[in-house]
Formats: sequence, structure tokens, C-alpha cells
Amino acid sequence: MDVYSEITRFYDTYRGEKTVFGQSAEGRNLYAFFAGEHTYPIGICQYAIHAREWITAYLACEQIARGVKRGGVWFLPLTNPDGALLATRGISCVSPARREKLLALNGGEDFSLWKANAEGVDLNVNFPAEWGTGKRNLFAPAPENFVGDAPLCAPESRALAEFTLKTSPDFTISWHTKGEEIYWRFRQPFFRRRRDFKLAARLAKSTGYPLKEAPGSAGGYKDWCVEKLKIPAFTVEAGEDVLPHPLGLRSLAAIVLRCGDAVKDITEGF
Repeated sequence: MDVYSEITRFYDTYRGEKTVFGQSAEGRNLYAFFAGEHTYPIGICQYAIHAREWITAYLACEQIARGVKRGGVWFLPLTNPDGALLATRGISCVSPARREKLLALNGGEDFSLWKANAEGVDLNVNFPAEWGTGKRNLFAPAPENFVGDAPLCAPESRALAEFTLKTSPDFTISWHTKGEEIYWRFRQPFFRRRRDFKLAARLAKSTGYPLKEAPGSAGGYKDWCVEKLKIPAFTVEAGEDVLPHPLGLRSLAAIVLRCGDAVKDITEGF
């Protein structure tokens, strides 16, 4: 299985609006697909920012096919292509110059639980939103939780931030695994919290997932969108928590059943 090649083929055959919004640390393309119209609301959905959560890239393809009910959404199926390949195909998928260091960081050749990019940066703690203050943050390269040497030091998180600023979305959704829950808060003041809760409740109704708190969260894409852009932003943890990481293709049908219409449904709430 080569998730990057499959998303590349999807990009090559997609007849709608699409773009390459950046490159990974290993020079792989970061793809974006647009569905709907360029009218309010505009959203961004990003997937597989954590390597072992590559299954969400396939969820993205299903959600793209289903489209939106109102406005338009940019779908970014594979925010961390290097990491996803490392998690699914192993050390041979990165350049020889990186292999010795990554094997040492990982403690062996089984990268199936790897979350970071090819530089050992956890992209979802690399954003300038209380950066470096999270409960589990690490300050040296690691399979997960390393915040990076500075906010947006990783090419993937930097490209995602630049694309977000360029497109000025009205909301964002980050798709992760696992746990079947939705995070939506990051220190919003009262009026924005009330606004965001209404959309979070719509997302919860669509998926059947409960809304949860993440008090130790910091430096995430969702956190940055809430704090800096002041827009509603959500992290959805798809897939049953009783299943072990990484969720494989056998879990896809159940995830699509719960989440397939979620993007379409949230756009209707604006």
C-alpha cells in the first residue's frame, strides 16, 4: 500500500479545482482539492497530519466525492506524506541521509506507530498557539510530541499555515484517529465560544461523537485557528478507541459510516 501514490492518482484524475500548496521535508507534494462554490462559508479540512493516522486520507476522498451543501471546502487529504509512508512502508521511504537518525529515534525498524514528519517534528504541536506549553510536549526530535525548534519550522505545518491564511476559511476541521470524540475549545471568549459550540453540536449530531475537552492541548492547528484566526475549528478523532493504533483499511467503512456526511452537514449550519 502506498497512500501517497494513491492520493497523487486521485489528484491527477480529479476534475474539480485543485492545487499543490507546498512540499514536505522529503519534497513530496501537499495536495488540496476544492468542492463546492467560492461563497460563504469556506472551510478547510485537513487529514493525516499524524503519520500513523493515514487512514483519514481515504476518508477525505470519500468526503470530497460527497461534496458540500453550502459554500465550498478545501480538502487536504495528506498533510504529512513522508510520515504516512514511513508508518506504512518503513525506512526505505525516506532519503538515505535521514535513515540512521530516524532509526535511532524510533528504536527500531517498526515505524507503524510513528506520528511525526521525516524530521522528527510532530506537526500538530508546531503551530504558534501557546507553542511549547502542552502537557506532553518534547523539545528534541522524537516519534511524537516534539514541538520543533520554533513554531512552523516544519515545511508541512508552515505550508498549511500559509495556505490557511491565503484562503481565509470560515472554519476548519482536522481529522485524526482515534477515540470517537470532538475537540472544539481553545480559550475562546464567551461570544465566540457560544458561536463555535453551535457548529460543534452540529458536527456531533452528524457523527454521533460527543464533544470533549482537551485541557493539555497547545500548538495544534485547531488551536492556532481558534486563537490567531478567531474562527471555529474542530479536531475530530474518528474510529473506535478500543481499536489499537494504527487503524487499518478494515476500519475505513465504519469511519465513513459515521463521518462521511459530516463536512456536508456542517456547511449547512452556517
